[in-house]
Amino acid sequence: MTANTMGEPVPTINNLEALYPPENLATQMRRWDRLYKKFSSLYNAINPQFVARSPGRVNILGEHIDYSLYEVLPMAILSDVLVAMSTSSPNRGTQEANISISNIDSEKYHPAEFSIPSKGGIEVDASNHSWSNYFKAGCKGALELLRRKNPSFQPLNMSVLVDGNVPAGGGLSSSAAFVCASALAVLRAHGETSIIKKELVELAIVSERSVGVNSGGMDQSASVFSIRGDALSVSFSPELHAEAIAFPKLDPPITFMIAQSFVVSDKHVTAPECYNLRVVECTLAAEVLAQALDLTLPDDTSPLGRSLRTLQAEYFSTSKSQSSPDYSDPSYKKQLEQMLELTNQHLTKTTGYTRSDIASLLHISVDELSSRYLTKFPIRTTHFHLYLRAKHVLSEALRVLEFKSLLMTRPPPSDLLPRLGALMNETQTSCREVYDCSCPELDQLCEIAREAGAYGSRLTGAGWGGCTVHLVPKEKVEVVKQAWVEKYYRKREPMISEEKLEEAVVVSEPGQGSVM
Repeated sequence: MTANTMGEPVPTINNLEALYPPENLATQMRRWDRLYKKFSSLYNAINPQFVARSPGRVNILGEHIDYSLYEVLPMAILSDVLVAMSTSSPNRGTQEANISISNIDSEKYHPAEFSIPSKGGIEVDASNHSWSNYFKAGCKGALELLRRKNPSFQPLNMSVLVDGNVPAGGGLSSSAAFVCASALAVLRAHGETSIIKKELVELAIVSERSVGVNSGGMDQSASVFSIRGDALSVSFSPELHAEAIAFPKLDPPITFMIAQSFVVSDKHVTAPECYNLRVVECTLAAEVLAQALDLTLPDDTSPLGRSLRTLQAEYFSTSKSQSSPDYSDPSYKKQLEQMLELTNQHLTKTTGYTRSDIASLLHISVDELSSRYLTKFPIRTTHFHLYLRAKHVLSEALRVLEFKSLLMTRPPPSDLLPRLGALMNETQTSCREVYDCSCPELDQLCEIAREAGAYGSRLTGAGWGGCTVHLVPKEKVEVVKQAWVEKYYRKREPMISEEKLEEAVVVSEPGQGSVM
């Protein structure tokens, strides 16, 4: 029921039927044709040499636990980012390559130009929230990889046109899709014809951090590794691992709906008080627990180099006894349950810890604490809620285990779907009450969907706005959609257009990952 394609190259396709279902094909053909025509008009009738494409994703379960290195269950969606490109050689004697980048929506996303030194790197200013920074981030990572492979490497001039229909700030990982597609395009532009998926994901994870977010890795994994029609199980300890998990073939089929709240949550702007703060809180929870348990944590691949998953491995010594944990082993579930008990025992300040509190527990100065944990990315808070953040991460990891087990064992549909939905509902409760990453609009969308017949409803993405995902009986899809229109969208915006309503709700099947 599983497939591992991490070591395979990113596929090259020559027809859109491989990407989009029949009902979307005509729209997508017009979109791609527009991309080619616009490219030709922008760059003096030069056709793009290729198009790199990476999709957005919806996280089915495993919210805010990837950067603590716990397993997650996302899937790619049909919305994607396209990067069309052509190259040319710099003029002889020139010490830099020139990049011209434009967007199909040029009124909202203005054209940009920058240069790449023949022997230097690209600087990405994380304080500047320009859309072109995401291309720069992917380009930066790709060029660093190319230079490691060939120290005498010389970059080419690149003409770039981007078209994306993943909603920005909607919780569907538009930024990861953009960075993945950009890195893929730059690698292909410089002669890499067989780009291994795992190599691209690892490059993109680090690259996106250069725009100012402590990205965990789930978004990039889902964008690249996903196989059309399947969910994706992604784990990060002791190393990145992904495998596709087939959904049970039911009649009617399992259906996911995605609803936009239209509350824009740009995590690159709100990160100091939201996303990045949660990363720091989880890291500090691991360090404080390690100190209480008389453990020294080794560096790992999490954003700040310490994680709850590594703490678990060290406490139970699994990292020394096996190369890769068996997530289906009952003892792994017992470990998580014991980690929750340890959290209850040792993280006793449920109202939060000050910088002084944490420094004292770690036997370091406040300045050392700030230097080690609070300066890589800006943080704004007076109290760090270590207990609540650790409680969510560990309980969510348990829910992922249960959800995955249900997909693998496949009980009767009358039992399977309500149980999957109940786990999604539990996650939403935890995101709202424990991790504090929901908002009233997301809560309302979930409540409306459940009342209209959804099995399960929860926020997806970073939270604080963006989108919700819902497991819905096929026969209830239109009922749920109409309930949102009447009770949420038209109340929020009485004059909302039919076009915007069409964008607001997506009935999604699991999509295909990155392609050339």
